[in-house]
Amino acid sequence: QVQLVESGGGLVQAGGSLRLSCAASGRAFSIYAMAWFRQAPGKEREFVSAIRWSGGSTTSSYADFVKGRFTISRDNAKNTMYLQMNSLKPEDTAAYYCAARTAITGSYDLWGQGTLVTVSS
Repeated sequence: QVQLVESGGGLVQAGGSLRLSCAASGRAFSIYAMAWFRQAPGKEREFVSAIRWSGGSTTSSYADFVKGRFTISRDNAKNTMYLQMNSLKPEDTAAYYCAARTAITGSYDLWGQGTLVTVSS
């Protein structure tokens, strides 16, 4: 019922920036956490960043390889999550996926189709 749609990917030079968006449509009232994952060709999917807003507070977390470069945020009015990516490196090249955790299941069972980020040297 709830769908996630990523956007904002593209081709960028090393050192450049991109801003990814993940819009949740439908009845998304049960979502309390969202996250970004990425998967490069020939590699396993890895965690990038997450944001959780349950319990009246909002917390965020980051993988070590993006700390200081990426920033996750959420716009409640637009029901959209963002990932601001600065100082991009060629190794950041991957398909980036949005995921949502619901109170009903307690797991990341909602996924977008992904948006491709390519960073050239």
